Amino acid sequence: MNFKNNFNDIIQHKTKTNLIYQDKLVTAFNDINPKAPIHILVISNILIPTLNHMKKKHIKILGHMIYIATKIAKNKNIASSGYRLILNCNKDAGQEISHIHIHLIGGKQLNSF
Repeated sequence: MNFKNNFNDIIQHKTKTNLIYQDKLVTAFNDINPKAPIHILVISNILIPTLNHMKKKHIKILGHMIYIATKIAKNKNIASSGYRLILNCNKDAGQEISHIHIHLIGGKQLNSF
């Protein structure tokens, strides 16, 4: 897993990124390596390295991340046609950045698992 965390620079506006959404709990922006026409990352504004690091106090953040992802899907007009939310945990699952994040993917027919 890549432990270099550029997400903090995005959250703090130190990296030029077109933010799609930001509030006190989460930040959302386009993935730099999109897998679909719409591929947005929704990240926590505090560092939670993986799902395995979730604590009871983080439940509100994770729920808010999912809520914001659904709002963005509606704003991007993919809610009716469908979209996928993905959370990867650790290397074997494909997590590349050690900072919890949700992939919001849509805008085309997605393959089944």
